[in-house]
Amino acid sequence: MKKALLVLGLLVGTSAFAQNDRADVSMLIALENAWNQAQLHHDAKALEALVADTFITTDNDGVLMNKAQFLADAKDPNYDPSLMANSDVKVLLYKDTAVVAGVYHSKGTISGKPFDHHGRFTDTWVNQGGKWQCVASHTSSLKKPPQ
Repeated sequence: MKKALLVLGLLVGTSAFAQNDRADVSMLIALENAWNQAQLHHDAKALEALVADTFITTDNDGVLMNKAQFLADAKDPNYDPSLMANSDVKVLLYKDTAVVAGVYHSKGTISGKPFDHHGRFTDTWVNQGGKWQCVASHTSSLKKPPQ
């Protein structure tokens, strides 16, 4: 009887963890989409809430930026995206840390010149006090758009 209760307890606990994992995965995908929307609208305040104070990012040109540099870059009026979309997104959870990776497509103009970028991204998120924040981001260009 004790073994049956232990097994039942483990199954219920596993189910609760699975539900929490699904909620976290959904939340992280929503945060990635909010990031795209914030970049589309030059909303540095929204981006500021998404990234930690210790945030670092490496863009597809190899430029390393801290949070302040990233937010200043997001406000640049010469950068005018018309599309920011993610696909093939995978979320890997590790307790209070998550790695989100996928393919991005951005399109628009920079200083009036059109651009159409396809690339991969990897973002590392940490849950502190019930709030997910991105601590590191990396993007790299794809030579050919994904099929």
